[in-house]
Amino acid sequence: MESDKSLLSAELNADMEEALYEQMLMKAKQEIQNRLPNLPETKQIRPQPGFCIKTRTSKNAKIFINICKSNQIPAPPDLTEQELVSILESDDPSGYRVPMSLGEPHVEVDNSGSGCTAYDIVINNTFFEKTQVNELFREFFITVAMEGLENKYEMELSRDWRMLKNRKFMGSIFDQNIRTKSKPIIQEMDTRPSHLIPSKTLISEIERFVLMYSLMQVFIIYDPILITSLTEINVCFPVHL
Repeated sequence: MESDKSLLSAELNADMEEALYEQMLMKAKQEIQNRLPNLPETKQIRPQPGFCIKTRTSKNAKIFINICKSNQIPAPPDLTEQELVSILESDDPSGYRVPMSLGEPHVEVDNSGSGCTAYDIVINNTFFEKTQVNELFREFFITVAMEGLENKYEMELSRDWRMLKNRKFMGSIFDQNIRTKSKPIIQEMDTRPSHLIPSKTLISEIERFVLMYSLMQVFIIYDPILITSLTEINVCFPVHL
């Protein structure tokens, strides 16, 4: 009988400890979620057609890039041509950034009846007009835009592109969702606000229970970088030339 009571007591203690562990994990998860940045507010815009360029990928797939405009996209700093040249020749050419919205790829049919892929890129109206009258700004923007597409969709685009003469876009131009407030997806712990930093007490509590049970479902909250699971929105700020 004593042996049965001891076994029952051990099982109860184990159940209680496991329940307490689960409770601590739920508490940790809730506290982490409460401290993550809120999903940025978004709004839908309808871009206006501007011009279209044709290029190819490294696999020789035909690509069309619709350059569109909208006054809902922020304008980059207003620079002179000489100021842009100075930045491009500096040690940090990424200092000049062009806000843009990169749309999802959509399948189209070109004039020859062949299938192709089109992408819509939206920039500010004022900056768009600048690219129309200044060749340097146009070349600069197209280079940055192509890098933005390459980074987002993991492809390589030929810089041997040409602008279509008789059409402003390929296929249809779709509405896009943009952030009304831009927030970073990755934040370094030593630079983010203190309310985003997990408390030492919370870390020690989880660490103690992890050591006790060595279970796999663990929240790694003491990593040097906290990566949030926010859904990606279309606004992109390419930084390399």
